[in-house]
Amino acid sequence: MSLTSVSADWRATLPAAQRLGEGEFTWFGLRLYSARLWADGPVLDWSRPFALELTYHRSLSRKTLVKASVEEMRRLGAGSVTAQQLDAWSREMQAAFVDVRPGMRITGVYLPQKGCRFYIDGRLRHEVADVAFAQAFFAIWLDPRARDPQLRQRLLGLAGNDRGH
Repeated sequence: MSLTSVSADWRATLPAAQRLGEGEFTWFGLRLYSARLWADGPVLDWSRPFALELTYHRSLSRKTLVKASVEEMRRLGAGSVTAQQLDAWSREMQAAFVDVRPGMRITGVYLPQKGCRFYIDGRLRHEVADVAFAQAFFAIWLDPRARDPQLRQRLLGLAGNDRGH
């Protein structure tokens, strides 16, 4: 599918999306971004499309975003992800991401059996036709071994009404 045939807004892919949960990611006390997970139903289902929306509170370079993502994908896929895959995935993220400043939003849309799409402030930026990449990327937040288990619980709507940090 060419990028020109894809709607510019991620919500066209998930017209019935509802927010499952949301939370903040902090690093050494600095609030880096707010995250929201959107899905068609009341629970996350990896066999259906879903969206992860990150709204940044600090300026971060594309290089920093890619490096942090690759490190987490390597950690979570220890032993099953090759150096060649990580190199290819790094190139995909270089194409998908931009330097962010406060208020900017990057939304990733997971497409089962296809891959994923990345939107910057609601506009399509890049599509990745690699199912393994898509699963590894979204696992950064959604895998039970995620670096921030409390954020994962909040995103999945499993943390009750707790909206704190």
